[in-house]
Amino acid sequence: MKKNKKKQLKMVRRHKRIRAKISGIINIPRLSVFRSNRSIFAQLIDDSEGKTLLSVSTKEVKAPAKTNKTSAALLLGKILAEKAAAKKINKVVFDKGGYKYHGRVKAVADGAREGGLKF
Repeated sequence: MKKNKKKQLKMVRRHKRIRAKISGIINIPRLSVFRSNRSIFAQLIDDSEGKTLLSVSTKEVKAPAKTNKTSAALLLGKILAEKAAAKKINKVVFDKGGYKYHGRVKAVADGAREGGLKF
């Protein structure tokens, strides 16, 4: 098995293990994070209905010109918290999506906390 395929398989296993333990409901949705090479995406999901309540990506974030990915992710978390507050959501369950709680994923969580969301 190729190294990349093995790495991908491990990530899928981690994600399934996490998703078996957590799920979001209407008043406490799941904050799901997806990280690509270029951007990072965050969604608030109600798993009981199977609907996305709101979503934000670094493509939408108006960051200064020379901003690195991690600080853009921190800004993304703050914007997500503001949008959640507008929908009267103040508590979420964090789903790191099989990624390590490190770098950009951690920055999104920290930004959301700074914005007022509780985990």
